[in-house]
Amino acid sequence: MKLYNPTSSTSPVTSSVTFAGLIEKIEILRSTLRWSSRLERPEIEKLLKQATTLRDEVMGLSHKERFVAAASATGEAEVAEVEPVEMSSRERRQALMERSFIFEGTFGDNPKLLEALEIAEKASPTDLPVLIDGESGTGKELMAKVIHANGSRTDKPFISVNCGAIPDSLLESELFGHKKGAFTGAANDRRGKFESAHTGTIFLDEIGELPLTGQVKLLRVLEAHEIQRVGSDEVIAVDTRIVAATNKDLRKMSEEGTFREDLFYRLSVIHVTLPALRERRDEIPLLVSYFGDEAAGMLKRRPIKLTPRLRDFLLHYGYPGNIRELRNLMYRLSCLAGDTADFVHLPQDIRPKPAGLQAATGGTALPGKAIVTDIGTAPSLSEAKRAASDEAERAFLERGLQEVGGTVAELARRFDMNRSHVQMLLKKHGIHSKDFRNNSRQVEGK
Repeated sequence: MKLYNPTSSTSPVTSSVTFAGLIEKIEILRSTLRWSSRLERPEIEKLLKQATTLRDEVMGLSHKERFVAAASATGEAEVAEVEPVEMSSRERRQALMERSFIFEGTFGDNPKLLEALEIAEKASPTDLPVLIDGESGTGKELMAKVIHANGSRTDKPFISVNCGAIPDSLLESELFGHKKGAFTGAANDRRGKFESAHTGTIFLDEIGELPLTGQVKLLRVLEAHEIQRVGSDEVIAVDTRIVAATNKDLRKMSEEGTFREDLFYRLSVIHVTLPALRERRDEIPLLVSYFGDEAAGMLKRRPIKLTPRLRDFLLHYGYPGNIRELRNLMYRLSCLAGDTADFVHLPQDIRPKPAGLQAATGGTALPGKAIVTDIGTAPSLSEAKRAASDEAERAFLERGLQEVGGTVAELARRFDMNRSHVQMLLKKHGIHSKDFRNNSRQVEGK
């Protein structure tokens, strides 16, 4: 075996020694040390001397020389710097693919999503904590898996914990484990999630639901990289990458005192924000097709066909549950429908209202949709055009707002629709609910 042999271990260190040269030497040593179990004692002693020599070389570089080297490198970088070329979304995604980035099922060319993926790419090789935020159903756990898959811990455990689903009384035991007899029901020693994730990644979902007592314990793990099982004085060292996720505003919670500010800053060293599905509306057709094929494969049947009006509904629906809701809808349609799915196969709470009930309930057609007069029967062409017209839809919304005094929640209840869906329709027509609040007294007087 060839060992690294420095030219002169006794010669004085000069400024010609560079950090690049030292790194090269260290890499040679690291490569050699991989075979250290096969080395004889003289060879090991020689390696130790070489390590000492390298340490002396590093220490020999004065602060002044380091500053000059850093300044020179910065100057060269500034000279070489060119105006960045603006890349299209497709080119940005292609660049990720060419760098062997692992997407873990995330796809789409939305700029905000690509920005999140590019941040994840840079953060993955490090052990820095990552905080992922976004609305419920936007794929935060999937992004955590992306970070894990692209890092150095990809072959190590990935442990997921839903902080909001664990009772406060069991939280500490769940995260850190417990010793036999620590409390009633603790019949055996038990490892916690952090021990199970040792050398790997732990994903703390819904971190905003963590009680203050649990936040203190988690802060200690981040600072000291050690835990204590419930009922034990033994300190256990853990090497775990922490990725947390929330659909809440943790900064606001820290200002209100419901989330520790120091923990927030510890967790959000790297901050990733995922866009809502309504911000990726041009990708809905792709997602509909993808989840339709996925559902067909799971159910072992042909991909479901969609009627034109149902497809139009899926393209314009507000999706308050984001991608998770769209996926569940496609699985439902694939399960309940035969060859072709229609409105009747949608959940009742989002299904468009029958035309005959419009006047009685204050319901309205969805934008660009035909309205069914009876379950499973389609209206005439002239009736569909009349009911689906933007003018009729706007009139229904304005009349409804006037009757409820501009209260969107009450309007949604009367229409038997999701509040977010009603807000989407109001936004489409440029209707402001506050314009109708001045009429609330008149509504009460009727």
